[in-house]
Amino acid sequence: MTPPITLTIAGSDCSSGAGIQADLKTFSYHGCHGLTALTCVVAETPEIVESIHPVPPTVLQEQVEILLNTYPVNAIKTGMLYSKAHLVAVVEMLSNRPNIPLVVDPVMVATSGSTLVDKNAIQTYRERLLPLATLITPNMPEAAVLLDQPVETKADLEPAAKKLSELYNTSVLLKGGHLPGNDDRLDVLWHEGKAHHFTASKIDIACTHGTGCTLSAAITAHLAKGANMIDAVTTSVDWVHSAILNSFKWKSPSGNIIHCLNHLRSGTL
Repeated sequence: MTPPITLTIAGSDCSSGAGIQADLKTFSYHGCHGLTALTCVVAETPEIVESIHPVPPTVLQEQVEILLNTYPVNAIKTGMLYSKAHLVAVVEMLSNRPNIPLVVDPVMVATSGSTLVDKNAIQTYRERLLPLATLITPNMPEAAVLLDQPVETKADLEPAAKKLSELYNTSVLLKGGHLPGNDDRLDVLWHEGKAHHFTASKIDIACTHGTGCTLSAAITAHLAKGANMIDAVTTSVDWVHSAILNSFKWKSPSGNIIHCLNHLRSGTL
């Protein structure tokens, strides 16, 4: 059978735990043919972002244009877009394709805490990209930036997801991975006027680098295969939890333990 086609517009992670590399592994696992449009090259590991090298926005547009003109793309996701110019380049390519599901992961802050977009990009997210989305998948710090208000507790999640959904007329999956303490993890999907809660036990692991990229890519794959939003999110949240639970780890030359999500055998579909 010919697989559905998914497109990721995101940055390259040389450690292959996040970014386009994680997206491609996720697409393949879920039976999709993944296309890529590169926004930037990032020298990073799960521990640190050392440098970011943006691709010229015109080159980004050329990648997206040739792919959309060549392939019958079933769903698209965006990850790290880096600058206002990159966001505008993507919006210009996608604004006339409203029938393709678009998952926007508003990548602004790395798991390590490093900032991944310039300040001028935030308003462009708000004004131009998020209104095009079928689903947005912010974490708590990203939701706080988009709303200009704190998002810090479990009680904040549902109201914040609702407000984002109403502001941008889209579904919102607000991820609660930054919740303090050892309570169960909570993610909240606001979809078609209702809240859906997804809970899972917290996993005691030092680093979950790439979980956001992996989750949004899994949802994109399920939407490409025709799943409805609730089923796509439910299946993807469970799968990513399994990917974390079965993550790989190595000892680095410096003696640190490096973790990587298991995109290879992380559960059943």
